[in-house]
Amino acid sequence: MDHSDLQAARTWQLSERAIKLTSSAIREILKVTERPEVISFAGGLPSPATFPAEEMRAAADRILRDNPAAALQYSATEGYLPLREWVAARHSHGGVKIRASQVLITTGSQQALDLLGKVLISPDSPVLVETPTYLGALQSFSLYEPRYVQMPTDDEGLVPEGLTPQLTERARLLYAIPSFQNPTGRRLPLARREALAAFAKRAPFPVVEDNPYGELDYAGEPLPTLLSMAPEHIVHLGSFSKVLAPGLRVGYIIAPEALHHKLVQAKQATDLHTPSFTQRIVHEVVKDGFLDTHIPKIRALYRSQCEAMHAALARFMPEGVSWNRPEGGMFIWVNLPAHIDAMKLLEAAIAQNVAFVPGAPFFAGEARHNTLRLSFVTVPPAKIDEGVAKLGALIRAQAGAQAGA
Repeated sequence: MDHSDLQAARTWQLSERAIKLTSSAIREILKVTERPEVISFAGGLPSPATFPAEEMRAAADRILRDNPAAALQYSATEGYLPLREWVAARHSHGGVKIRASQVLITTGSQQALDLLGKVLISPDSPVLVETPTYLGALQSFSLYEPRYVQMPTDDEGLVPEGLTPQLTERARLLYAIPSFQNPTGRRLPLARREALAAFAKRAPFPVVEDNPYGELDYAGEPLPTLLSMAPEHIVHLGSFSKVLAPGLRVGYIIAPEALHHKLVQAKQATDLHTPSFTQRIVHEVVKDGFLDTHIPKIRALYRSQCEAMHAALARFMPEGVSWNRPEGGMFIWVNLPAHIDAMKLLEAAIAQNVAFVPGAPFFAGEARHNTLRLSFVTVPPAKIDEGVAKLGALIRAQAGAQAGA
């Protein structure tokens, strides 16, 4: 591209939507963590040790040997039917029957969020979100210019009793992550799940249950999903990223059929369909019960990593720092002394080759700048100790500097 081409590109008129786009804080931090010397607690990345590479290689070989034309061809927008049937069957239990006609295979569950934004959100539509909530959802929904309404939450998550008519008036959707929420790691208790499902049955808008971490409970005792409690009133998002591999980019939406139809139309205009080949690889790997033996191995690994981080936090963090003890998932949420800004702490931490994600970007409204998220699943215990020790020393130094000011 020569100089005149660059000048033309700089003067082209962007849409108002494009002008408002911002980069993900996490993605920007991840650029720093590509340096091998950095101890990264930043990305919500599953451990590569859990990727079933051999099973996927064998599945790909069988697919390309037995049915290469279909695997490499365009296919239906709704997704590969055997995989949709598998998803429906996996979510059909306890008297609940999910139909394959409710399942839309998506290019990762991030696309599912975008499709929901396209079909449900108009400018200035109220959208109910947790406090804090998943940054990727805020980034996706914000393209459609909603007005965020933060729902009341506490250490156990969303408080259903706080969903008053005044708070929920004119809302287009309620977005929640009941199981091992990103970023806080908290899990909604059974009684609150029941109350939220009851709310969904009478609400004039969908309750969206995002469930990428639900099977990563360390004790192997999952709580029932909202979908299982109110199947005709819940839009359920699932993903194979955390239980197989994120590079496949295969997720799904389970939705009532009237909404499903609109989501299919939106996906047709977006990418026609999720790649045929990766859908078939996923189905070939999972169809005979592989996840029933694979997921317990992931749980065991993540449980030990989480315990290592808790031990390090207890050993190295100064007075005034608190954190949660998640029962599953990939994250620990940390509260710093009120005067410490996690964004400024990050600058000092990166200088010492440690990275984390500040908490502020996860808030749809007024942010708490003294919070941060730690992901523990990709860091060996010795490095967890080293990284947490450095963070503890930096927090202690900043607290001391403030006290001396």
